[in-house]
Amino acid sequence: MTTILFTGGGTSGHLMPIVAVAREIKKQYPQDTLQLHYLGPRDPSFAAIFAQEGVAVHSMVSGKIRRYFSLQNIVDMFIKIPVGFLQSFFLLLVMYPKLVVSKGGSGSAVVCFCARMLFIPVFVHESDSVPGLSNQIVSKWAKKIFTSFPNTPFAASSNVTLIGNPIRTSMLTGTPEVAKEVLHLTFEKPILLFLGGSQGAEVINEFVADMLDQALVNYEIIHSCGKNNYKKAFAESRGILTKELEPYYHLYDSLDESQLTQAYAVASMVISRAGSGSIFEIAAVKKPSMLIPLPSAAGDHQSKNAYAYAATGAAVVIEQENLTHNFVLGVITNILLDQDRVMAMQQAAGQFAKPQAAAVFAKEILSYIKLL
Repeated sequence: MTTILFTGGGTSGHLMPIVAVAREIKKQYPQDTLQLHYLGPRDPSFAAIFAQEGVAVHSMVSGKIRRYFSLQNIVDMFIKIPVGFLQSFFLLLVMYPKLVVSKGGSGSAVVCFCARMLFIPVFVHESDSVPGLSNQIVSKWAKKIFTSFPNTPFAASSNVTLIGNPIRTSMLTGTPEVAKEVLHLTFEKPILLFLGGSQGAEVINEFVADMLDQALVNYEIIHSCGKNNYKKAFAESRGILTKELEPYYHLYDSLDESQLTQAYAVASMVISRAGSGSIFEIAAVKKPSMLIPLPSAAGDHQSKNAYAYAATGAAVVIEQENLTHNFVLGVITNILLDQDRVMAMQQAAGQFAKPQAAAVFAKEILSYIKLL
């Protein structure tokens, strides 16, 4: 039996690419002699998703070292990280996978360090234009490093390969007919898709509430507000919506895979945070976009992601402090009324996109462990 172990965690940006790659591995090597495992921080929602994909889940205690003073660093350094190390070491010792694949994020460096001690090879994939701390550390001994953005700075540049960020290819299969049924759309106006991401949705939600009555005059809106924010967003919208405008606003705590697929298919424009996962999905579906970087993102990586993507012409970047509804609606309207610009943004998105990243990464993994 051959085993591959994935690690990484913290946000969906670390974990959804693992889902995409796991699917491609199973497609390219469907034999039941290969087992896929995941080791990372406990997350019940993603444990359920991994289970559906046939990936066995193992939880570990996870700590991190913050790049600023915090008493939590003491707890993490002297309790959580040592416990996570012991859990990881003994699991790897028993499982002894052929390869460990790290997506970075919480706990991944500990797992990869244990792999190094046990002479288990490690692959690293970095989603963002600036490497996270865990991947910077692990890259020093990783067998191969894969990046999403061009020119992502790694010290060991000789073994770096640009492949893009793995996305679920199901995202490319939406149709207006299915979207209308699944999302209860009217199609009477251009559709704006607002995505807050797993972090930083609250500011976008407040912005949507501020501009909702004005925006719905000209647009239909699909709004994913985050599971923890749904009650507040729903209550705010009830106080704003008139009977005439209500059919044009579609609020979700989160969009599942099917809903997001259909929303991408019909959106005239996507307004999103600037996580790598969102950017590469938006690019793959060739949609004009407005990116709002999360200011508190580690290493300011969302801002760097956003501007790197916007430099292609596929998106515009609005800093969070500039989120005023008159300004933003003006930018959106100016873009959507200019069909030449819309087509240019769509073309730029398609040129940037790497929809086969998951398949490429899966082939690299399987070839390395000599299953292809």
